Amino acid sequence: MTEHAAASPADDHAVRVRQMGAGDVPAFLELIQALADYERLPGPDPAARARLALDAVAEPPPFFVLLAERGGRAIGYALYFMTYSTFLARPSLYLEDIFVLERERRHGVGHALMRALAREAVARGCGRMEWQVLKWNAPAIEFYRGLGAAPLDDWVGYRLTAEQIQRIAEEP
Repeated sequence: MTEHAAASPADDHAVRVRQMGAGDVPAFLELIQALADYERLPGPDPAARARLALDAVAEPPPFFVLLAERGGRAIGYALYFMTYSTFLARPSLYLEDIFVLERERRHGVGHALMRALAREAVARGCGRMEWQVLKWNAPAIEFYRGLGAAPLDDWVGYRLTAEQIQRIAEEP
């Protein structure tokens, strides 16, 4: 993944998107907490933050993170990983999180992150990109529709919690 700039590199106001490095983990964790605050969720507890910090630099990585920055300061991120489509016989890029600090929205940061994700998907030969959005998040839905994305009306998301997974695993 190469670095992407939304304006001239000499411009202090340029948005730069790059892969996260080990030194970026504290800023990454702060952005995750900002996303949790925005979504009105508690965010990761200390144990989860520690696991995120370890997983962020693990080899092989369980996920990848693109950081958006302006003037050397992290202002947004996108966390993604690869899945696979048996019908397309191609990998898919699954976007778990995309978040931009509120004061930085409507300045091209989200577009810069999505453009970098699309370039990553093309480089990996992906047949599609997928993600989920909360039903109440009208600004995000508008943003995605502006990109040409369409909701998946035929699919319903399901989830098992850790406790439910454990119960099923222990069945005879």
